Amino acid sequence: MTTFTPKEPKEPMKFEEGKIYTATIKTDKGNIVCELNTEKAPYSVTNFIQLAQGGYYNGLTFHRVEPNFVIQGGDPDGNGTGGPGYTVTGEVANGLLHVEGALAWARTGDAVNPEKRSSGSQFYITLAPTPFLDGNYTVFGKTLEGMDVVKQIAVGDKMLSVDIVVN
Repeated sequence: MTTFTPKEPKEPMKFEEGKIYTATIKTDKGNIVCELNTEKAPYSVTNFIQLAQGGYYNGLTFHRVEPNFVIQGGDPDGNGTGGPGYTVTGEVANGLLHVEGALAWARTGDAVNPEKRSSGSQFYITLAPTPFLDGNYTVFGKTLEGMDVVKQIAVGDKMLSVDIVVN
């Protein structure tokens, strides 16, 4: 059992210039490799890396699958209501778009979250372009490999681990 206690990043990590940061989401169905955009979403990437390296996602499930829309996971409660106890600075105006395979943070609605702060741990990957989400949710990466795996994910499928690689 991990003793990792997640905390909201108050400032972004120092990323190595010229390096590419990727996350490999290992699932029951195979691996999903996503490039993380450190330049346009530094707070989001910092949070995702901290959670991944702390083992936060290990064993969590994908609790939401909407055909031709998104798969969503990262909730320790497994039902869409849980998280690490904090939200993250929204980076919704970073210019990254909801293309097929976009990696982005879920969030609560505008009525209770007018600042559009991102979920502390729940993320989604788009199954198709979803331009109506652009500018409203923080995109912080994109799927490079394993889109076939993304399309096979079903509710209840597990994330075995999320590994971060810097090249």
